[in-house]
Amino acid sequence: MPPSGSYKKFWRYLRGLWAPALLWILFVALLIDAWQSRIQGDDEFGKAALREWIEEARVFRSTLPELVRSYLAVAGSEKDLPELLPLREEIQVQLNSMADPTKILGGQLPLFPAIYRLELEFSLDRNPSLPPIIWESGIPRPRQNRQVSALEHPLPGPGDSRALVRVEYQLHAYNKRQRDEQTATTRLRWVLGLAAVATALAFLWIYLVQRREQERAEKRRKDQLQIDQARRQQEEAERKLLEQRLATQAAEQQALELKSQLYASIGIMAGSYAHNIKNLLVRPNDLLRRCLEENGLTHDQDHMLREVRLTLGTVTKRLQEILQTVRRDPSRSEMTRIDLVAAVDDIYRNWQDLAREKWKLTLTRESGPDPLWIEGDVSHLQQAIENLLFNARDATFEMRNYLREEARHGEKAEARNRRQALISAAAWTGAVILRTIKDGNEAILEVRDNGIGMAEDVRRRCTETHFSTKRNNAIYEGNSTGMGLGLSFVSVILEHHQAKMEIESEPRAGALFRIRFPLVH
Repeated sequence: MPPSGSYKKFWRYLRGLWAPALLWILFVALLIDAWQSRIQGDDEFGKAALREWIEEARVFRSTLPELVRSYLAVAGSEKDLPELLPLREEIQVQLNSMADPTKILGGQLPLFPAIYRLELEFSLDRNPSLPPIIWESGIPRPRQNRQVSALEHPLPGPGDSRALVRVEYQLHAYNKRQRDEQTATTRLRWVLGLAAVATALAFLWIYLVQRREQERAEKRRKDQLQIDQARRQQEEAERKLLEQRLATQAAEQQALELKSQLYASIGIMAGSYAHNIKNLLVRPNDLLRRCLEENGLTHDQDHMLREVRLTLGTVTKRLQEILQTVRRDPSRSEMTRIDLVAAVDDIYRNWQDLAREKWKLTLTRESGPDPLWIEGDVSHLQQAIENLLFNARDATFEMRNYLREEARHGEKAEARNRRQALISAAAWTGAVILRTIKDGNEAILEVRDNGIGMAEDVRRRCTETHFSTKRNNAIYEGNSTGMGLGLSFVSVILEHHQAKMEIESEPRAGALFRIRFPLVH
C-alpha cells in the first residue's frame, strides 16, 4: 500500500529537522565543555595556590625549597645518614610550622584548603634508603575519599625528582559553596540563552523550508553558469599550455642553435690558432736544426739548444691536444677516472712561471694530501680550468688599470696623496689561488682572484654564449677577443661532467668560481 500524502509530508519535515537538531547538540556539547573547563580551572587555581604556598612560605630564615636544596647537597656527598639528622629535624620543624596554622585556624582561613598530610620523599643514588619526612594533621577526613585531592610538587625545581612533596588536601566548604552558587548562576544563564537560540532556530527553519524551492532553482541556474565558466577556463588553460609548449620548444631550439654556434666559433678559433702557431714554429725549428748541425759548439751550448728544441716539441704536442679538444663536441667526452688534484697541479706547473714573469701576478696552489678521484675528460677538463685561469688573469689586469686611473685622475686628491696613490697602484700585485678540497661526496675546485670583480647583472649573465665585457679592454688582442665563448664553453663541459659551478663576486672585490664534482671510488 503506497504511503499517504500526510505520511510523505511528515517524513519531509522530519528530514528538514536535522540541521536544528545538530545545532542543538552542538550547543549542549559546548555547555558541557564550559562546565568541565570551569571545574578544571578551579582545580588548577587551587593547585597553583598550594604551589605558591610551598615555594614562598618562610617560617624562620629559609623557605622549604631552600632547606631541601641544602639537604640534597649534603646527602649527595660522602656523609652518612646520622650527619643528616639535624637537617631532617629542621625540615620537620619547617613542615610543622607551615601546616599547623591550617589545622588550628581553619575556621579563620576560609579561602585556604584543609591540609591533611604532607609527605616529603627523597630519591638519591648516593643514599637510596633515605626515609620520607611526614606531617599528619590529625583532622578527620571526609567519608568520601573523592573529596580529598592530591598534589605532587618537585622542590629542587621543575623536572628534578630528587625531592618530591606530596600534599593531600580538600577545598574549604565555604569556598566550595561560593563556587556552587556561581555555577548555578552560570547554568541558568546558559539555559536561558539556549532557549532563546532554539526559538530563533525554529523561526529560521520555517523560513528556510518556504525558501527551499526558490533556492534550488537559483542553485541550478548558478551551477549551470559555473559549468559554462569552467568549460571556458579549461579551454583557455589548454590554449595557454599549448602556447607554453611551443615557447619551450622554441627556447630549446634556440639553445641548440647557440650551442652549434659555440662549437662553430671554437672550431674557427682553433683553425686560426693552429695556422698562426705553426707558422711561428717553422722558423725557430729550422734555425735550431742549422745551429745543431754546425761544428764548434761547446757542450753547454749543444745541451741548451737541444733543450730548446725539446721544449718546442712539447709546445707542438700540447698544441695538437688543444686543437683536438676544441674541435671535438664537448657532449662526446672521453670519460676516464681522473685525479682532480693532479690535474690542477699540472696546470699550476705549466703556468706559474708565465704568471709571475709576464702576467705580473702570484699564482698559488692549495690542496690536501689525498687525491680526489672524479670521472671526466682530461683534455676538456684542462681547457675548462685554464679558461677560468685566463679570466682571473684578465680581471687582475683590469683591476691594475682601474687603480692606476683612479690614482691618476682623482678629483679630490692632493698632489702628495696622488703621488702616493700612484706608487700604491704600481705596487699592487694580482693574485690567483687554485684550491682543491673534499666536501662530503663532492670534490671542490675553487679559482679565486683579487681582480676587478663583477656586478650582479654581469654575474648572472657571464655564462651566456656571446656575452662579454672584454670587447674594449681585454688583455690580449685577437680574433676571439671579447667573443663571450670562454665561460659558455666551461659551462658546457661542466654540464657533461655532472658538475655544478657557483660564482661569487662583487665590483672591485675579486671573484670566486667554485666547481663541485661528484666523487668516484
